[in-house]
Amino acid sequence: MILDVRNVTRRYRLPRRALLQPPPVLVAVDNASLSIDRGQTLGIVGESGSGKSTLARMVMAFERPDQGTIRFDGHDLNALSTAELRRLRQRFQMVFQDPYGSLDPRRTVGWSIAEPLRVMGAPDTARRVDEALDHVGLRAADAGKYPHEFSGGQRQRIAIARAIVTRPALLVADEAVSALDVSVQAQILNLLMDLQDELGLAMLFISHDLAVVASICDHLMVMQHGKTLESGPAHQVLAAPSHPYTRSLLTAAGAAA
Repeated sequence: MILDVRNVTRRYRLPRRALLQPPPVLVAVDNASLSIDRGQTLGIVGESGSGKSTLARMVMAFERPDQGTIRFDGHDLNALSTAELRRLRQRFQMVFQDPYGSLDPRRTVGWSIAEPLRVMGAPDTARRVDEALDHVGLRAADAGKYPHEFSGGQRQRIAIARAIVTRPALLVADEAVSALDVSVQAQILNLLMDLQDELGLAMLFISHDLAVVASICDHLMVMQHGKTLESGPAHQVLAAPSHPYTRSLLTAAGAAA
């Protein structure tokens, strides 16, 4: 088991609505659990505000849960020191929705891809950057270019190259194709599946679009208002959804198609 999340909850205090009243509390994730084996893809689907991105941030240890445990490859992420977490983080990486926002426009893409390697103190960074670019269908010569010289789909390939350059075991993709048009979405989804086969990646794939999630995932988890409504093998959830919300997402996906 590469990732094991057990009964995690995340709450946020909101601004007070009245001077003498306690601040309201938003439960962004409510008692969620999931697990991913090596080489598997788990898709989390839900509308905006469902808690899926908050869950992803906790998996990446960007935020700590208020309760519950998150174990990556047997390590309890919340029990690690900052130094221990920094060393382990090379083995789980994230691809964000906006690749342009995650790349420094003043730096070449080669510099940006190599950044995680510099943090690790890894040797032979130039060779590993070239390998990462090749894995995502770009050329080694592209390392010397700047983000604005690429299309949106190419920039997402660069963001994926940056995520895989550390040779991670887990890739977390948070709305990684939602900003792309349909034809480019298909190319990036195919790329992710090819990389999974080549590198043996486990993936946590997050989207509001059930049709996109269904095309790439082995298992599905449906969230709404921080709660897990249902989860299971993708074919089972898609063929016989047990919750009305999941059925509504299927209907919407069919209408969009």
